[in-house]
Amino acid sequence: MAKRLVPLLNRVLIEKIVPPAKTNSGILLPEKSSKLNSGKVISIGPGARDREGKIIPVTVKEGDTVLLPEYGGTEVKLGEKQFYLFRDEDLLGTLHE
Repeated sequence: MAKRLVPLLNRVLIEKIVPPAKTNSGILLPEKSSKLNSGKVISIGPGARDREGKIIPVTVKEGDTVLLPEYGGTEVKLGEKQFYLFRDEDLLGTLHE
């Protein structure tokens, strides 16, 4: 069983952020109330190559919080954790606080 996955080319390994189902005071939240499809970048590939063979670097870095498309990505399970592989151009943006 693999313990570490290093994406190839312009792929990005994402761990989805699961919003809390309950507030600090114990109020249960409906499933749709705080659904923002986001994830944390765990690992990135070196980047794609252009026609001349030069590497085009990936636009995000490890640790970034990104906005994900509703559909897409390749599901990968490593141990007990579930991750998703996306192409760099499929990510919709980065989220900042």
